[in-house]
Formats: sequence, C-alpha cells, structure tokens
Amino acid sequence: MSTTPSQATPSQATPSQATPSQASPSHASLPLDTVLDRAAAAGVRARAVPPAERARLLTAVADALDAAAGTLVPVAHRESHLPEARLTGELARTTFQCRLFAERLASGALDDVRVDHADPDWPMGARPDIRRTTVPLGPVLVFAASNFPFAFSVAGGDTVSALAAGCPVVVKAHPGHPELSRLTASVASAALDDAGAPAHLLQLIEGEREGADAVQDHRVKAVGFTGSTRGGRYLFQLAADRPDPIPFYGELGSTNPVVVTPAGWAERGTDIATGFAASFTLGSGQFCTQPGVVFVPDVDAFVGALPPLTAGPMLDDRIAGAYADGLDQLAAHGRVCTARRIGGGEGLPDIALLRTTTDAVREDPSLISTEVFGPASLLVEYGSLDEVEAVLAGFGGTLTGTVQGGHRLDEDGRRLLDALAGHAGRVIWNEWPTGVTVSDAQQHGGPWPASTAPTTTSVGTAAVNRFRRPVAYQNVPRQALPPEIRDR
Repeated sequence: MSTTPSQATPSQATPSQATPSQASPSHASLPLDTVLDRAAAAGVRARAVPPAERARLLTAVADALDAAAGTLVPVAHRESHLPEARLTGELARTTFQCRLFAERLASGALDDVRVDHADPDWPMGARPDIRRTTVPLGPVLVFAASNFPFAFSVAGGDTVSALAAGCPVVVKAHPGHPELSRLTASVASAALDDAGAPAHLLQLIEGEREGADAVQDHRVKAVGFTGSTRGGRYLFQLAADRPDPIPFYGELGSTNPVVVTPAGWAERGTDIATGFAASFTLGSGQFCTQPGVVFVPDVDAFVGALPPLTAGPMLDDRIAGAYADGLDQLAAHGRVCTARRIGGGEGLPDIALLRTTTDAVREDPSLISTEVFGPASLLVEYGSLDEVEAVLAGFGGTLTGTVQGGHRLDEDGRRLLDALAGHAGRVIWNEWPTGVTVSDAQQHGGPWPASTAPTTTSVGTAAVNRFRRPVAYQNVPRQALPPEIRDR
C-alpha cells in the first residue's frame, strides 16, 4: 500500500470525452516548487469560497467522474487486476462520497459553530462576545493507496474531505496505477476549472522523492496517508521533524481481531464460518479491514465448517511478493502451524489459514500484531474467554474489532465488546469488518498502529475535521465575522 504522485495540467477535453491519450502531461514534468507555489496561491483563494460553493464544486467533480466511467474503469482494471464490476462499484462509492460531502456542506451540517453572546453576569466575571468556527488549514498533501484505485486515491476520501474543508490538494499518485491517476486528475481538475474553482485546487505529483520532499515543505500544512506501517511511520517522522511540525493523518496497518464466543459457535457456527470465508478472501484479502486474527474455541471444527475458498490475483507483483514473504515468515514461527493452505496456481496467491494458541500469543504478541496483506488469517484457539481477554489487553490499536456471538447479546458479548472498544476504532457485533460505508457516523481509524491520529477518521463526513482548525472571534463586528457565526 505504498504511494507515488504526479501533477498534471487540467485536460482541455470535457469529462465525458477524456481518454488516456487526451490526458494532460504528467505533472511530474513540473518542478515540485512550482506545484507547491500554485497550491499555496490556491489556498489563499480557496479560503474565501463559501461552503455552498464548495458543495457545487464537489458535485461537479462527481458528475465528471461518472461521465468518464467508460474510460476510467478499463484503465483501472488493466493497472490493478481488479474486476471491472468491483471497480465500477468503487467509482460509484467515490462519486457518492463527493455528493454526500456536498449535501452536508450545503445544509450546514459540517459547520462546527459555537456562539457565546456577551454576558455581564457570567459567574467567573463579565464574558465578552465570543464566536468559534473553523478555517481551512491550507494545502494538503494526500498519498494515494494501492488497493482502492478510486475511493482512496486521486479523488478519494482524503481529497474530498480536504476540498470540503476549503483546502487545495496535492495528490501523490500511487505507482500501482499511474495512468489512472493522471487521467482521474485530468478529469477532476477540468471539472473544477469548468465550475469556476480557484486555479490549481487539485494537482498531482509522482515519485517517492517528490512525496517525501513535499511532506517537509513549509507550504504543505497537513498530510493524509493510506498505506503500510513502515512507509507511514517514515513520513510521519518527516512531518514531525519539520521546523514547523504539521498534522499527519496516516491510516496504517491493522489485523482486525474477531472473537467467536462459545455461544456464537454453538448457535451460529455455520453462518460464522461462511461469513468469515467471504470476508477474509474479499478482494484477495487486500482490504485494510480484513479479519486477520480470529479467536475460536475449536480450530479444527472451524476449519472443517468453511466453504470452498477462492481468491483472485493480487494488485501487482510487489504486493504479491510481500504477501508471500510475510505469510511464509509467519508460518515458520515455532508456535504457528498451518491449518489449511490452498495453492493459488498461475498468477494467483495462496489462501492460507494458520493456527496458534492464546498461550503462544501471550509469549509473543507479535503473532497477532503483524499484518499479512492478502488472503490469510491466523486462527487462535482458546480454552476460555478469560484467556482471550488477557490477550486483548495487550493488543495494539486496530481499525476494527468484531464479536461473533449468539443470537442474543449475552454477558460474554458485552465484556468482549467493551474490551475491543479499548483498542479499535469500529466495534462490530455479528457482522464482518470488510465493507466501510461512507456515512456521518463512520469511524475509520484507531490507536497506533492503526492510525497516527486516533481521534480522527479517514472515512465519513467527520473526516473534514482533520483539515481545518478552530478560530474564536472575540468582540468582532458582525460584518467582519464569517457568515456562519453572524447573528441572523
């Protein structure tokens, strides 16, 4: 899940006419300094764009991407190996996300406004008139992800939420789908230009060196990242080591524990096994919410209840190689055995279920904290839920935590949900973690190493809060106040 950027001049073709051959030249042909100068200038102009106008711009991007689907999806398919049906759905998710943010901007639902009128009788002494709102941070650098060429890439969630906040965006394209990145940037940039947006509101850069240099540049005011723990940690450190440290919103690795309770196995065993099989192989296991660690009372019975398992190709050779190496390394651990391994054949990954025990995990917690990005999971057999709770107490941060219980919530389910909430950004009962809907209540993040900023989310409308900061206006005349904090 690494990344790469390129900045391209908006295409002169209309969104519905854009083709790879018509896409504008890679912005890699422009010096990074030029790209960041343009972003800084766009940031000044973007601050003056009211929320309703931002909503119109996001809708224009959504419309343009939908119109270009016939061009975009085949390019994405060629570069990512993902099925066209999956990519069509992902593009629909991407444009839905644009429109959802647009709707919330237009309605004022994204405003974070607090008004204290002057009060001479305030208990701690006379209170002045104070009005609190938020302002955009400025240019945001977004590192695109490999496994979602649309939804977490050039026009993905980080980009949309930053634009909704009023920030210009520079996207560092992922090397796994460079042509799609350039084309998407051309379509989206042309739509913004046609809609009258500030110039250079969305730009693209390419190259690892360019991305690292941009993180350290004073004109970049925040970073959004989706990718590996190693890559994210490196860039996070660059952001922190700047003379002017900036927020780094990284969504990193996660093993997403699942606990199957005794009641769950007794009452819903077949359903649980079937649901797990679909979840851990979905997208060939290349989801950040893939259930990578599953606590079960009986590994043999669990494996025996699984339906036939299949997986498609990996996104690219680099990811396939990293998956194979990680799987072999975990399987070679002295306290880990192979419960089932299905050879993938030509161009396909192996599907693997490894097994261990709670005793082994207590001796070596790395067994359940090491993400293997692909269609593999570690089954941890337990003798009692007390053992599971003891293991969970030492669990690092994770994007999700799931309890598969009986038909009714019992005391075991309650205590495990409470335990998982101490580590996970999203806690799930009797469903599976793959599939992250875009909504107002969604939370996609968690304590380290799931993310670098556990108080924020990278999915859902609350993601806008990452890219703006609060400002309080005291005793400021009405005409100088931002519109949202003026008395009506």
